[in-house]
Amino acid sequence: MKFALHFGNNTFPDFAGAARLARLAEAAGFDSVLAVDHVVFPDNYTSTYPYAASGRLPIGRTGAFPDPLIWIAYAAAVTTRLRFLTGVIILPQRDPLVLAKQVATLDHMSGGRFELGIGVGWLKEEFEAIGVPFARRGKRADEYVAALRALWAADGASFAGEFVNFHEVSCNPKPVGRVPIVVGGHSEAAARRAGRLGDGFFPSIGAQIDPLPLFELARRTAEAAGRDPDAIEMIAGCPDLLPGSTVDPQIAVEERRRRGIGRIVLPVGAFLPDLEESLPRFGERVIRPFSSM
Repeated sequence: MKFALHFGNNTFPDFAGAARLARLAEAAGFDSVLAVDHVVFPDNYTSTYPYAASGRLPIGRTGAFPDPLIWIAYAAAVTTRLRFLTGVIILPQRDPLVLAKQVATLDHMSGGRFELGIGVGWLKEEFEAIGVPFARRGKRADEYVAALRALWAADGASFAGEFVNFHEVSCNPKPVGRVPIVVGGHSEAAARRAGRLGDGFFPSIGAQIDPLPLFELARRTAEAAGRDPDAIEMIAGCPDLLPGSTVDPQIAVEERRRRGIGRIVLPVGAFLPDLEESLPRFGERVIRPFSSM
């Protein structure tokens, strides 16, 4: 079992905080830290935020959301083993050629420690501000994934699609290896996308849903597409492991393992304010005993 923390960049939006979190997480044995993405927050929006009962973002207009790729670059620079995952980057809002260059550079310079977590977004007003159509954003995301992989795979790459076209172009440096693409989202469409083309699946843990049917749907979709369902890493939260829980960690970890979960993600905010004590304690109590399960 692997363990991760979310969301590093809006909890620690400055370099000192990012370095503090990254170094402590690495020393405690965490596998990875997640960084979330929003380019802008419209002052007035009617879109429903799906991860809170209020339907509203829990952060206000002045809340800091550093760009996840830049934040990760800073955090990666002060670590050697810790991995980093965008959780998630809103893929349809990003130019795929520019993103391919950014991701490949980040993976190359971090020694292959980057994973691209993608989502299609929910905030229509943000899409409008950026100038990207909100409609058919899922189809756009699927095409962008294919374009990214084409650019990373070889020089002289070509791609012809509805939303992106290029002919015999090269994007270097290349990633160290295959950049894992983790699909985020709490919908059946996200589960099917993960089954068709993802290396991992992370149903958003803030949504009030049972993720097990989504994991099963992702696996069925993978099998129908001729892919190995077991090759898709399933990622989930686990409230029973949070500080203050009275549940036996072995019971909590084993329950997730039986569900086919390979990585457990926990909110870094639950370990505040005493990270210097709480993260090492979690490492000794949970990560080291169960990291080989």
